[in-house]
Amino acid sequence: MKLAVVAANGKAGQLITKEAYDRGLDVTAIVRSSNKTVTDQVIQKDLFDLTTADIAEFDVVIDAFGQSDENKLDEHSKSMKHLGDLVSNSNKRLLIIGGAGSLYVDEAHTLKLIDSPDFPEQFKKISQAQIKTLEEIQKRKDVKWTFICPAPVFQYDGEKTGEYKLSADEVIGSKVSYADFAQAMVDEVLEAQHIQQGFAVFAK
Repeated sequence: MKLAVVAANGKAGQLITKEAYDRGLDVTAIVRSSNKTVTDQVIQKDLFDLTTADIAEFDVVIDAFGQSDENKLDEHSKSMKHLGDLVSNSNKRLLIIGGAGSLYVDEAHTLKLIDSPDFPEQFKKISQAQIKTLEEIQKRKDVKWTFICPAPVFQYDGEKTGEYKLSADEVIGSKVSYADFAQAMVDEVLEAQHIQQGFAVFAK
């Protein structure tokens, strides 16, 4: 199995690349600038310039791209669409990092986290952009996608416990470390349990 991590220089991208590398996977970092990851297998190219030839050898592509600039939030959808088009109608899988705002806070699925009273106003626009990518990828039957959301509190400096719990689309905990999220991501790469589905990762 050959794996590519797009935007591998980012916080999540670096840890996912390391997790895959440490577990012996054949992992390539796709980065726009100089490689900052543990692997020496690198494609240095802008995400939006990637072609089908660039990803031809990979079985799984992880979209770790993120954009926090409020003037460029549409790049969430654009990047996902571009990568989706590259793997369209193939056996290649596309794993996408989402956001917790799309998760429900009640079993009846009447209220999403983004619409709950305590959701921070400063995160609403980026959360809306991430929800839009989920709604768009759900419509694509030509892509073997998986949409993976972290818990509401995504802890970069959180410890790696080696344990986590999953939810299909509900908030069942408050936090998860980047390291445990990376483990869940690589587990999904290997086990392929959620093709054309989403799930969320929480500290156990």
